[in-house]
Amino acid sequence: MKNILLPFFFLLAVASANAQLSHEMAAGASPKNTILTATGNAAPFAAVITAGEMKSYLETLASDEMQGRETGTEGQRKAAKFIEDHFRELGFPAIGDDGGYQQKIAFTAENWHNGKIHLNLNGKDYRHLYDFYSFPSTNVDRKTYQTDQVVFLGYGIDDPQYSDYKGVDVEGKTILIYKGEPMRKNGKSYITRSRKLSSWSTNWRKKLEAAYQHGVALVLIIDPDIKKSIAKNRSTLLSSQMKMGEGGNPKGRYANNMFISGTVAKDIVGSKMKKFVKVRDGIKKTGKPKSMALKCKLAAEQTKKTRQLLGSNVLGFIEGADPKLKEEVVVVTAHYDHLGMRNKSIYNGADDNGSGTSAVMNISKAFMEAKNKGQGPRRSVLFMLVSGEEKGLLGSEYYSENPVFPLENTVADVNIDMIGRIDKKHSTPNYIYVIGADRLSTDLHKINEAANAAYTHLDLDYTFNAKNDPNRFYYRSDHYNFAKKGIPSVFFFSGVHEDYHRTTDTVDKIMFDKMEKIARLVFYTVWELANRDERIVVDVVGED
Repeated sequence: MKNILLPFFFLLAVASANAQLSHEMAAGASPKNTILTATGNAAPFAAVITAGEMKSYLETLASDEMQGRETGTEGQRKAAKFIEDHFRELGFPAIGDDGGYQQKIAFTAENWHNGKIHLNLNGKDYRHLYDFYSFPSTNVDRKTYQTDQVVFLGYGIDDPQYSDYKGVDVEGKTILIYKGEPMRKNGKSYITRSRKLSSWSTNWRKKLEAAYQHGVALVLIIDPDIKKSIAKNRSTLLSSQMKMGEGGNPKGRYANNMFISGTVAKDIVGSKMKKFVKVRDGIKKTGKPKSMALKCKLAAEQTKKTRQLLGSNVLGFIEGADPKLKEEVVVVTAHYDHLGMRNKSIYNGADDNGSGTSAVMNISKAFMEAKNKGQGPRRSVLFMLVSGEEKGLLGSEYYSENPVFPLENTVADVNIDMIGRIDKKHSTPNYIYVIGADRLSTDLHKINEAANAAYTHLDLDYTFNAKNDPNRFYYRSDHYNFAKKGIPSVFFFSGVHEDYHRTTDTVDKIMFDKMEKIARLVFYTVWELANRDERIVVDVVGED
């Protein structure tokens, strides 16, 4: 764990000011702090954020009526409308598509339909996700395919420097190829003439495109580390994980394909093993391509289930009051989608992430209260509830690729995901995990620390901020799509618990007093980001 500490002089300053700070807080005055420089008295507006208010939001969001809020379902659309109505009632301007509050997103989900992916060789069935695997996004539907010949075609490369296809007719045939590219004994590539690998090694889909151009019916790719590859890609191979837009678009682009184990490859080669090894090793030794035909009876089936769905991000926007600063935007995010229903069981997702969504809704109300009282933020603030998070952070990714406001003008993203429970590490609720605040900007980290010291006095836990965190939480919530673009981002998180991604994640288990305190910390951090004279700096090199 990389435990991040404030400079010693600052800790002394905070400690010596505690008594005076209590008096100032009681009087409603802004505390004296060298880090918090924003003008205006934020405390009355922070008081708008209450446990009761968030409970009222969450009881609707996590109700059975919302059907678990799975992306692209009626439940998700109901939740989006609930949030939209909230923004409309508060008086936020409609900046979304079609004069509304939503940024609409098309998603495509692809998976093997009811496990209909099969490979049979000489009458023997092989096991999917053990002997072979195949990505739905790079294949088109094919119910039956049979052949009595497989052509070994080296590495399946078609390059001016080296082409396995030259002089070989493979139209309508199945080819057997290796991953990577041929290399000399000295470690140099025959293609790049250096130790640097070509794109034929780094982008395996390029081989599928070449195979399609040559009319290949099926590509069998030998994967010597098949167990490792399956483990690494298991969630993608098994789930109906969504992609933005129209998916992989394999039709007219890729030849159908399967990755196979060395055992399956040996069964294809059969009695021709000595000749096969001679051909294979000859390619490596000379850098000259060579092919050979292998007789076998092969049958395959690849039948997909493809769903195209529509999700949306819901947008609440307050324009900055300072003409010089209003083009700059602070973004506050939380995902409002969840896992939906499985049969008749509803995954209500009270903590994940009804808690974060409710907090953002309440924080937006506090900022609108400030605006209505003539103390609106100097910079603009975008409150964005995103969908597609459970499908791979897709809603926030869509915004980062299609921003409503220029990314270069985006000051920071402040993200909330699961803040209503406690985990096994903690015995009391007075804590919050802070992740990512120092990855791009030391200013962001210092501001959050100072806001907490001045107002909320939570235990800020940096366990999951460690670069070697095995959970990789920094990469697993919506702030990361902003961080990837070089925008300072911070993620507030209370940790996982026994009800995580279960039907038992329900409202009755939420600690609303805990939520109130964390939401107020977020409010004060955003208040400082939106009202200080100087925009926070990006001053950490080599991070994302």
